Amino acid sequence: MLKTRWFDRVDKTCPLPEYPRPQLVRSEWLCLNGAWQYTITDQNATLPKAFDGVITVPFAIESALSGVCRKLQPNEILWYQRDIALPPSFDGKRCILHFGAVDWQCTVYVNGTKVCAHTGGYCPFSADITDVLHEGVNRIALRVYDPTDAGWQNRGKQSLQSHGFWYTGTSGIWQTVWMEPVNTCYVQKLRIVPDIDNSLIHLTTDLSEEAALHAVIRAGESVLFDGDIEPNAHIPLPDPHLWSPEDPFLYDLTVTASQNGKVTDTVTSYFGMRKFSVGNDGGITRLFLNNKPYFQRGLLDQGYYCDGGLTPPCDEAMIYDIQKMKDLGFNMLRKHIKVDLPRWYYHCDRLGMLVWQDMVSGGQYIGNFYAGVVPNMLGAFPRLTPFSLKDNRYKRFSREKPEWRADFERELHEMIDTLFNCVSIYCWVPFNEGWGQFDAKRIASDVKAHDPGRLVDHASGWYDQGAGDIQSMHKYILPIPKIKPDRRAFVISEFGGYSMIADGHVWNKKKSFGYMMFRTKDTLTRAYRRLMEKQIMPLIPKYLSAFIYTQVTDVEFEVNGILTYDREIVKIDEDTIKKLNQRMQY
Repeated sequence: MLKTRWFDRVDKTCPLPEYPRPQLVRSEWLCLNGAWQYTITDQNATLPKAFDGVITVPFAIESALSGVCRKLQPNEILWYQRDIALPPSFDGKRCILHFGAVDWQCTVYVNGTKVCAHTGGYCPFSADITDVLHEGVNRIALRVYDPTDAGWQNRGKQSLQSHGFWYTGTSGIWQTVWMEPVNTCYVQKLRIVPDIDNSLIHLTTDLSEEAALHAVIRAGESVLFDGDIEPNAHIPLPDPHLWSPEDPFLYDLTVTASQNGKVTDTVTSYFGMRKFSVGNDGGITRLFLNNKPYFQRGLLDQGYYCDGGLTPPCDEAMIYDIQKMKDLGFNMLRKHIKVDLPRWYYHCDRLGMLVWQDMVSGGQYIGNFYAGVVPNMLGAFPRLTPFSLKDNRYKRFSREKPEWRADFERELHEMIDTLFNCVSIYCWVPFNEGWGQFDAKRIASDVKAHDPGRLVDHASGWYDQGAGDIQSMHKYILPIPKIKPDRRAFVISEFGGYSMIADGHVWNKKKSFGYMMFRTKDTLTRAYRRLMEKQIMPLIPKYLSAFIYTQVTDVEFEVNGILTYDREIVKIDEDTIKKLNQRMQY
């Protein structure tokens, strides 16, 4: 079994013990990660009385770190159960039960009573369970249904049978489970919008009940603001210290709610003062950061681990990937059709790494003709590139049922709301390579209206509908063609994928897959240098605003990572990568 260096260090009694939501933090909480009972039944079964064994939460049942390593079939139901005795800090308080992510359809029971249900495998949900609790031990149970790629849901690259660039499924709990005690009046949500042009932040505070609000903003030990605020506040911040990958400065924020002079809730958060936009740079449309052209050197980041699947073994594992890519001179990661743990984005915020965030793809595979032949044919004949298949013919893109499209849009907005305060997220990417694409022009407009402060790459790679802020191209194997940019910023949003098998550090040597395979580190390094010098660098002064090389790590059968899947080997010479990245900027 391939495993990361962190596998044997994971504390099975409470893995990933850090507070899971860095932008709405309370001092009192209870982590429920660790040993849960599990069982698998047919779809008609009710809440079982007996369970099969123990699973380590929050690792999906398919992963090695779960201790189970078993696929969930489309005709099966996965059940969880755990008994909890609440600590004294919960006495006299409301009790909120939180789930970071459960894939896919989930029903939650406490002491045999249904308390909530949630559909969608990548976003958090919560329930106030106070009224069904009793003294002593309380029992939490979950019912989970997840057909993986036998269904139509948003699932990314998850597959019942992994092969090529389709990976092992993730079923059930795969992010932290925890509880919080709160008063009846508490802060439910913060929405923070930095405005560097006017030297202020817009702060919206959602409360469970009407209350007086007080905010404190600090820069290190210095208090910059300390005063009462309204639920919709504009807080001045003179001479703001701007956030960038080179200087990832973060402000600390504390919000206190009070009723009748008595504090009912205190939460801490943080924010960065930055601005993302598109602008004109000497007649060329460029990506801007803080009102200046900023070239983005990016990598595709799928966020998989050989022992944890979609779940990292620990905080250190997430930090390692981000910091290693930053050390190599990259300043952007494209989180590819996965919504990661909130702490991953926190580490990007504090370490200084821009993020392009994909929505998770869904629907059936559109077929090799539309997913491979047509896009590459257009790339081989540049005169045909204005031709674009219209994405309102829903059956062509496997989105014919209205409920499928409605569910995608619901989860897209849920993702944006979940990640809204993340400082580092520069761009939203609703669709990738035509997978489940529909009405991309309208959806780009909807996303922009929902979040005007970020850019939108509405159709990454193929089937551009002429919308959004970015003209986006993918190109593997074949040379990157010369194009005539339109009004948008031009980005090569996937390319490269150069591959090498590192013996002893691959998922499956016989079935390893890559776009172009090299035998040694030297030949791979030379090819990587040639690709950057011959195809990328000449485009930067002409019209290129960013590139996204495939990819950070190997993933299962894919061996096109800069790092091996176990994170033990850097396959391309590090000094070469650093020097090339130093040359690729404005």
